Amino acid sequence: MRTKRMASTVVLDPTLRIKPTKKNPPIFINNVVEEIEGLIRVYKEGKVERPQIVPCVEASFLSPEYQGVVNSRDIVIDKSKNIWARFYVPISVTSQLAHTRSNNNKLPLLVYFHGGGFCVGSAAWSCYHEFLSKLSSNLGCLIMSVNYRLAPENPLPTAYEDGFKSLNWLKQQAAPAAAMTTVKSHNSECYWWWRHCDFSRIFLIGDSAGANITQHLATSLASYNLTPLTFRGSVLLQPFFGGKARTNSERLVAQSPRSTLSLQASDTYWRLALPPGANRDHPWCNPSANSESLRHVLPVMVCVSEIDILRDRNLEFCAALSKAGKKVECKVYEGVGHAFQILSKSELSLMRSNQMMAHIKAFISRY
Repeated sequence: MRTKRMASTVVLDPTLRIKPTKKNPPIFINNVVEEIEGLIRVYKEGKVERPQIVPCVEASFLSPEYQGVVNSRDIVIDKSKNIWARFYVPISVTSQLAHTRSNNNKLPLLVYFHGGGFCVGSAAWSCYHEFLSKLSSNLGCLIMSVNYRLAPENPLPTAYEDGFKSLNWLKQQAAPAAAMTTVKSHNSECYWWWRHCDFSRIFLIGDSAGANITQHLATSLASYNLTPLTFRGSVLLQPFFGGKARTNSERLVAQSPRSTLSLQASDTYWRLALPPGANRDHPWCNPSANSESLRHVLPVMVCVSEIDILRDRNLEFCAALSKAGKKVECKVYEGVGHAFQILSKSELSLMRSNQMMAHIKAFISRY
């Protein structure tokens, strides 16, 4: 006689209590002060949890289509602050240049900053690793993807400071004394990418919060002596801006349950990232409202997603730059949402992503 299988049920003993220990005190859900489901949870005690919603991968982990096409390695910039960068070198392009007699056989360098509302994300996330491998191959350029410290443990301006520290480290690699040492030591950790790098053609680029970092760095470059580096332009992919007054896209753009950025999540990120006492009209959050934030000394291309709560913020930013007499190009991608080029695998997203890469390549070629 066959027995009928019953679904198992877990019954909690009402007398059960978690016994606290000195090493691992209990943390209860009612102690949560900020949360973005699946991404970050902040407790009253100061503990921060970040579920690994996106896997981190080693630099050597490349999908079959990029094995032997792109070389990638990680290099430490500041060990004490856990600032490091993942470099990408397009092997096929560098091999072709090695067989030419042209003196101009160096490649432009893109310094990339990842997104994540300043609170989550990593240069080791698999989605960024795949996107930047493809970008390096398609554009024929070097990429330095910076891993910076996150809020709320390290609120702004920490991410900006880490960005400048990365640029200063890059300056040191390009300095004549360091260059001579690198040339003599072909086995140095930098020679494999350094020998292909055109330090006179550097572009700043980032998506979402990383685009915010890019904008801040580009605006402030004149305050720093980064010679012999030469910065030619910046590319902002769906830059993460905000403001106290809501825009139409923030109020009206319909977001799917799986959207990468909702208005509620945006507000939470800003509460965690901004310094105490600052609101969403702070220049770091709302650069369009502050003329000092528009001192953009570089030509800039802004890539905007049509189905994104940030759409109107991004368009307002482009209009403000244009009004201030800055060189700005604005590209709008129809039918796609925030960070589509990083996180979406739909046929439309892949098509728009290829369009975006073509636009970035054309922008770089002009400068």
